[in-house]
Amino acid sequence: MALTGIEIFKLLPKTNCKKCGFPTCLAFAMKVAQGQAKIEQCPEASAEVIEKLKEASTPAIRGIVFGTENQSIKIGEEQCLFRHEKKFFNSPVLALKIKDTDEKLEEKLNDVLNSQIERVGEILRIDAIFLENESNEPLKFKEAVEKIITGAQIPMILGTFNPDSADLVLSSFPKIKPILYGVSEENIDKMLNIAKKYDVPLTVTAKGLDKVISLNEKIMSSGFDKLLIDTQPESAIELLTDNTIIRRASLKKRVRALGFPIVTVLKEDDPFYETVLASVAILKYSSVVVLNEIPRWKNLILFTLRQNIYSDPQVPMQVKQDIYKVGEPDESSPIIVTTNFALTYFLVKGEIENSKVPAWLAIMDCDGLSVLTAWAAGKFSASKIAQFIKESGIEERLNHRELIIPGYVAMLKGAIEDKLPDWKVIVGTKEASGIPAFLRNYVRSKG
Repeated sequence: MALTGIEIFKLLPKTNCKKCGFPTCLAFAMKVAQGQAKIEQCPEASAEVIEKLKEASTPAIRGIVFGTENQSIKIGEEQCLFRHEKKFFNSPVLALKIKDTDEKLEEKLNDVLNSQIERVGEILRIDAIFLENESNEPLKFKEAVEKIITGAQIPMILGTFNPDSADLVLSSFPKIKPILYGVSEENIDKMLNIAKKYDVPLTVTAKGLDKVISLNEKIMSSGFDKLLIDTQPESAIELLTDNTIIRRASLKKRVRALGFPIVTVLKEDDPFYETVLASVAILKYSSVVVLNEIPRWKNLILFTLRQNIYSDPQVPMQVKQDIYKVGEPDESSPIIVTTNFALTYFLVKGEIENSKVPAWLAIMDCDGLSVLTAWAAGKFSASKIAQFIKESGIEERLNHRELIIPGYVAMLKGAIEDKLPDWKVIVGTKEASGIPAFLRNYVRSKG
């Protein structure tokens, strides 16, 4: 198990020399324990102590970075079995499998590039390409990689068991820094040499945990540890079992040969069942999930699930404070103010869209709390609403001064009008479902 700050402190020289950049050895030890400082920063520690602390402070699950300098992704370094214990940190990569024999390669690449969806203020997308060397021909593989990097700068996973294909691509395109997928019992020595030569992560793939552990131990004995794991599960139960054992063994037992990110390559033709398996993989510890098709409905399901699971459970999901356009509002369009709790934002925005009435949606930063909770906490008060409206610049875009507030905070009407003497406050509905009828009546009354 990783050492605590006090255990690290006991091994330090305790001179408080400040050469590490921290005021005391204890402060330094706490930062090392939290992963915010490296033991090598202590110039007074002996080589023996440094080696011991390096081993103890190494993450139970290694972190892997791949992709180009401008489009890199980090996976791994997770610290808990269950999200509620702390949180999950590096969300799994969703990759589309493309074969080097595929005549629609450019079309599929465009599908990846156009997969972008905005949700709760985040841009969600398919993150990478898994290029399969189906032809088993090095030149064909290289040509496919060239088409991809010509069309886009996107992280890649090279799916090949042919060392010649891997070597040709990596020598031709050294800057793409992909994950090399395809280490087996037959090619382990050659693939390991290639991974070392080009300094790229290597995926060990074998059926079952015992074989994976054996291959990993062999590779690690050579001093290479930029590894990923694929146990080739053939069903949902195998996927769930293998991934759970890997996570438990690495975190609870510190089994070094299993302390690596997990790759799951889905092989299902049925899009619905593939979505189910991908969901299991996201929920239970896969760091890379390779999909065969990426229709928009599937993306929305997987993006939403991934975003929810890899959010901080102690921090409400929230959107950025801003004045948002719903439809194409103009200077006479109504303005509605509410809090930045993500669910509130999406419900209110959706109902405004249903009304077919263009409007301005003023989203106020209330630490992601709902309307009543934010009001009770003093974060959605008359003075703060007034300040937000004044500083937002919305007055310059409008030819009217009417502000619609949620019905649950109707008691704020008079106080807001005192703070904004030029404005009239309209009390809206309590529930979002009433917004369409309310806005249609509001517009008719103005007409």
